[in-house]
Amino acid sequence: MSASAAPNTEIKPSLTLKRRLNATPEKVYAAWTDPAKIVKWFGPDAGKVTKAETDVRVGGTYVVIFHTEDGQEHFVSGVYREVVPNEKIVFTWAWRSTPERESLVTVTTKADGAGTLLTLLHEQFFDEAARDRHEFGWSGSLNKLEKLFS
Repeated sequence: MSASAAPNTEIKPSLTLKRRLNATPEKVYAAWTDPAKIVKWFGPDAGKVTKAETDVRVGGTYVVIFHTEDGQEHFVSGVYREVVPNEKIVFTWAWRSTPERESLVTVTTKADGAGTLLTLLHEQFFDEAARDRHEFGWSGSLNKLEKLFS
């Protein structure tokens, strides 16, 4: 079989961000799963989270609606695929405006002394432009999460 006859296996862009947080894995996990905590850090800038709902179990869903400082409303939701309390959460990610562009987020936490190493892997982006927009958004969110625990 020649290389030209190989199936088309398009590699979709992905993004990995890492942070060391001054909190235990339990507190970091709660920040990702407790709606009352999500509203304190989610979103790329100082815009407000107006809705956060979670049903943290395999097959459960989440919804987050937030506004950015430019006045835009953003609505994202998905389904939890894997849940290991205080260690790992895997969930689908889809904007209400483009539900056909579903991607996958994996958040892992690992104890590091008195803190936690957090790794966020966001995979299966539609294109590089979407990945770059999410890198901006996730970086802003993780900056706020870092401040929450400082």
